[in-house]
Amino acid sequence: MKTKTLKKNKVNVVTLGCSKNIYDSEVMMGQLKANNFDVEHESMKEDSEIVIINTCGFIENAKQESIDSILAWSGAKDRGEVSKVYVTGCLSQRYKPQLEKEIPNVDAWFGTAELPRLLKTLKADYKHELVGERLLTTPSHYAYFKIAEGCDRPCAFCAIPLMRGKHKSTPIPELVDHAKRLAANGTKELMLIAQDLTYYGLDIYKKRNLSELLKHLSDVEGIDWIRLHYAYPAGFPMDILDVMKERDNICNYLDMPLQHISDNMLKRMRRLISKKKTLRLMDEIRQKNPEVAFRTTLITGFPGETDDDFQQLYDWVEESRFDRLGVFPYSHEENTHAYTMEDDVPEEVKHERAEAIMELQSGISHDLNQKFVGQTMKVLIDKVEGDHFVGRTEFDSPEVDNEVLIPTKDNFLRVGDFANIKIDYAEHYDLYGSPVG
Repeated sequence: MKTKTLKKNKVNVVTLGCSKNIYDSEVMMGQLKANNFDVEHESMKEDSEIVIINTCGFIENAKQESIDSILAWSGAKDRGEVSKVYVTGCLSQRYKPQLEKEIPNVDAWFGTAELPRLLKTLKADYKHELVGERLLTTPSHYAYFKIAEGCDRPCAFCAIPLMRGKHKSTPIPELVDHAKRLAANGTKELMLIAQDLTYYGLDIYKKRNLSELLKHLSDVEGIDWIRLHYAYPAGFPMDILDVMKERDNICNYLDMPLQHISDNMLKRMRRLISKKKTLRLMDEIRQKNPEVAFRTTLITGFPGETDDDFQQLYDWVEESRFDRLGVFPYSHEENTHAYTMEDDVPEEVKHERAEAIMELQSGISHDLNQKFVGQTMKVLIDKVEGDHFVGRTEFDSPEVDNEVLIPTKDNFLRVGDFANIKIDYAEHYDLYGSPVG
């Protein structure tokens, strides 16, 4: 029995997982709005007739979070709090037959490339003329900007090709048009995402063409910052750094998940690069652009990781002094190449190793942040929290990196604006400052 009045054709979209899922939800919401649905993202009003859950299926924790969300909403349906529950995204793509059997009161399941079918189920049309139109779930001044789908890399630990398919680049003209639409609506920062940015163009232009895309996006009026996420190290196109230095609106920021440094681990992970080549690449990048903020992610506890392998990783992090760093304890994923290996590192050891790296990185980040004290930096104001404005420099991406905190008292700043901020002091992951002028 229904316990409340639900608004007909109101859709609540719930997004789990990475920025690529956020992008997909925004595209879906744009299509729903164009079909006269009242659509909200993660609404707290509890009056939606329909819930669509966009799931993540990457690693065990993410999968469990997605399953918990599906169970919660299917329970809400049982109680009459929603009428329809639909599930889409990576988890649904990867485990649809099992999920259909285990959670039968979900109304329909959709894969990562089945938006047209989802819309048809809702008696809506997929509007091709809306390609590039989205309802942003982020603050309007920044947007995730997906330039390609899928991945051709053979990484042993990764299930992304199972869920997203082969690499498929979006043509430059389409991306430029998309960027212009975003800029016209007030977006100032584009955060380029793909499973592998550096592979961009190989499928449609027969060459790595990210540098050419960057030039075109850099020319879009109103785009002040362009940020690069997910650059694969093997075959890294160095001409990206030339464009980064030439164009003021391309941030000195590079997110390159390196995963490990031990040759034993790199080979078992099928990373197509050696320790020697990794060190040389990092050195060349830093020589070519000494200002670049280097972000990486690592994996601890991959099958076969010995104490010596981990010590190499720890020593390398200590020596390399990455500007930004994250660590994932290894997750043993079905149907990946690594699943054929024995998951022989105990869970507690995986986590202890990850925590040791993050404790080391905390000290490194604190030391590196001290160089900003006394400097005046260009900061983009993202939000207000309590009695502080919260912003970022060009060296930081939202959610995952450092923040700049500025007291709200007597400081007349606005969310979405840039401000010149003098850094007064620095902590491990935060800078504190005040406006100049």
